[in-house]
Amino acid sequence: MERAEPSRLNAASAFVTTRWSVVLSASGKTGAAAEQALEQLCRTYWYPLYGYIRRRGHNPADAEDLTQAFLTRLLEKDWLAVADQTRGRFRTFLLASLNHFLANEWDKSRAQKRGGGSQLVSLDATSGETRLGCEPIDHRSPDREFDRRWALALLDVVLNRVKTEYTEQNKSKLFESLKGTLGMERGGTPYAELGKTLGVSEGAVRVSAHRLRQRYRELLREEIAQTVDGASAVEDELRHLFEALGG
Repeated sequence: MERAEPSRLNAASAFVTTRWSVVLSASGKTGAAAEQALEQLCRTYWYPLYGYIRRRGHNPADAEDLTQAFLTRLLEKDWLAVADQTRGRFRTFLLASLNHFLANEWDKSRAQKRGGGSQLVSLDATSGETRLGCEPIDHRSPDREFDRRWALALLDVVLNRVKTEYTEQNKSKLFESLKGTLGMERGGTPYAELGKTLGVSEGAVRVSAHRLRQRYRELLREEIAQTVDGASAVEDELRHLFEALGG
């Protein structure tokens, strides 16, 4: 019998602990780990939902109420047990569930007094409106805008994770100096100038920039893995999200 490579075994065992996999494995059951995993996903990706609802024509106040009501309903017991079983990716599951909610559940939730009831995920709608106001006018469909905002939210999470790691290693100055290299095309990075600023050689800057990009890519795939139900879906989701960013 052929033995699996240790690295693959480790990757497989690590994958089952990612957030969406934990949520799916506990579907229809109670479990603190699954509840926490789902709540964390909702906290991370509420803004694409808010932007989608605004794009559908709702005013800021209603969009805030709708987003909060939907997330509260999502986090209620047994929601996933009755949801559509085609839910391999959290992104697609979430949008399908939101559309179902908007079509069938909002009238029921609207009967509650505004601001009343439980709020399991706190939203900063003011910052949401500010972010929307800074975005260029986009004539794409609400669904495509949702995917673009989802991708941007994902990249923000990854960038903040890298920043935290560098800060914990007392390398905040290095990160702030090199973070611009993450989005620059090859040949356009002013390594020599950065070296003068940091007081190191150009070669040292190139090595540091390479390590930063490598870590960024690792965390990007790790974060995507949190939202899909299998390791094989990570690369497909990565391609889809970069296509969404490209328009």
